[in-house]
Amino acid sequence: MKQIYTTTLRLNLADEDDRRAYEHLQQMDKKQYRSYSKAIVTAINDHFERQARLASNPYLETREKDDAFLGLIQRIIEKTVLYNSTPLTRDVPQVIPDEDDENISAALDFADSF
Repeated sequence: MKQIYTTTLRLNLADEDDRRAYEHLQQMDKKQYRSYSKAIVTAINDHFERQARLASNPYLETREKDDAFLGLIQRIIEKTVLYNSTPLTRDVPQVIPDEDDENISAALDFADSF
C-alpha cells in the first residue's frame, strides 16, 4: 500500500473563502507548520473532529460561546476593578457618632413596648 498520497489543491482567488484560505497559508507560522501539507492536515483534522464532537454533544458550541462570553466579562470586570481601585490607607480617621446613653435607653424602652 502506498504510504504517501499526493493531491493538488486549487484555490480560486476570486472566491472569498478560497482567498481567505490562501491568505492563511501565506501568513502561517513556519515554525509551527513546516509545510502547507502539515497546516492543511491539522486544519482538516481539527474541523472533522470538532464536527464529530458537535454531533455527539449538540450543546457543546453553546457552552463554548457561553464560556468565552463569561471569560470576557470576567476580564472586563478585573480590568475595571484594577483601574478604578484606590489604595487603602491607614490614616483615614473613622467617625464614630457619640450616642447619648439617654437616647439609647429611650429607644430600647420604646422597642420593648411592642
